[in-house]
Amino acid sequence: MSTLEKLSRLNVFPRSIVAIEGAELGLTQSKAGPRLAILGPAGSRLFSNFEGECTDQAGRTLLAGPISPRNAAALRAILSWLQPRPLGLRTSAGMGDRLGLATPGHVRALRAAGGNIAPIFAQQSIREMSRTGRIPQQVTDDATWGIFQEGWRDGVGADADHLKTSADIDACLPAGFTFFTIDPGEHVDNKADTATLNDLRAKLEVLPWRALEDSQKSLINRYLNHSFDVEGHAITFDEQTTLRAAAKYGRAVAHVAAMYRHLMQSTGGQNCELEVSVDETETPTTHAEHIYIARELRRLGVQWVSLAPRYIGRFEKGVDYIGDLAAFEADFALHAAIARQFGPYKLSLHSGSDKFSIYPIAMRQTRGLVHLKTAGTSYLEALHTVAALDPDFFREIYTFARERYETDRASYHVSAKLERAPLPHDVADPELSALPEQFDAREILHVTFGSVLTARSEDGHWRFCGRLMNLLRAHPEAYAANLEAHFLRHLRPFVEKGIQSK
Repeated sequence: MSTLEKLSRLNVFPRSIVAIEGAELGLTQSKAGPRLAILGPAGSRLFSNFEGECTDQAGRTLLAGPISPRNAAALRAILSWLQPRPLGLRTSAGMGDRLGLATPGHVRALRAAGGNIAPIFAQQSIREMSRTGRIPQQVTDDATWGIFQEGWRDGVGADADHLKTSADIDACLPAGFTFFTIDPGEHVDNKADTATLNDLRAKLEVLPWRALEDSQKSLINRYLNHSFDVEGHAITFDEQTTLRAAAKYGRAVAHVAAMYRHLMQSTGGQNCELEVSVDETETPTTHAEHIYIARELRRLGVQWVSLAPRYIGRFEKGVDYIGDLAAFEADFALHAAIARQFGPYKLSLHSGSDKFSIYPIAMRQTRGLVHLKTAGTSYLEALHTVAALDPDFFREIYTFARERYETDRASYHVSAKLERAPLPHDVADPELSALPEQFDAREILHVTFGSVLTARSEDGHWRFCGRLMNLLRAHPEAYAANLEAHFLRHLRPFVEKGIQSK
């Protein structure tokens, strides 16, 4: 037992205990929730940066402090393993946390899985922050406390996800994010996919050539009738292929380049890395279009560590891949070859939650150059936990989610139908915890998270959020155990041959 545990008689999370400069630091569990504890020599300079109440403990000073932004920043300043950093080309996984309570379960799953997966525990998109009412600093601080609690010391990243504007970058930089996912989806011309040759020529005329530092003539010279050999596969650019790639993705390339330059100017290129995401678009990214994106970004001086094309098949939220697995593997294999040849960079699996059938394919074909990104599945595990602990409360949430579904589904690629999802009172209490596994109910619960977490009653109080958070905080081990079991299924396929460093 540590001195901190002996002298303070506090319920200390054992993995959190750290000895530094003659003091011991740890995270404790109290009826009011987690608290920071520091036991050290009276007058130690360690205490000056932390806030809390100090008492004498056998001639030493015990500081008991809140899990506040100030204390999180002070912890990161003295414990280097809490500081997010770039992960490079290591096989990696992002584990989004919409509630700020999931990191302990994520860490346990990663530790149980073993291997060399580089983790991102702090990950949230601007859209999710808006819908949950969180700010960037809360996202990184919540992850800090979870990492500290579980004693994870092997390095972490922090993903500011699906950023669309330079203002999004500016909002996330002060919070310590190191992985910046740029989403130029609004600049992708999906109509180019079915446009005639004449329409494509017209679209090319109005591309932002100055921003692209290019001209139609130069573009045609670089691509028309050129064939690229990619690990034995010839990918040829005829006129239609060339014009379609540029018309579809030209504005997106220009936007990514502008965002990248803003990031480099703001950071000096230090302690940051870029991901490019074109996955939330209506039509798949062809292999020729992938080559176009990679070559044009390189030409404009953009450096990135991972890229998320729009793959064939359906990557719906919170459910397994929908489509022909053999066709997916054949298509994905060539995307992976392109990433090796024109990078190397990782292929990123967005909407990657619960895509169990494709994880072995992704690992096999990328040879470990892959990033898995999950988000809503941790929220679903929270609801799974709630269903077991308080069935009536879960029914309230599910009933409300059904009411909100048709509105909230608008910004997601989902196919759940209300009429196929069980009615709340048709499911007996013992079976309720399995309801989030039913396809339609799962997607309904997934996409309505923002409405559930921000709903207010007539008196202005939180309708669900306060009760949900209090229940999970009162039963942290139940939530962590569910997360650990669920994420082991996600992580194990990526363990054996992961890329360790570069």
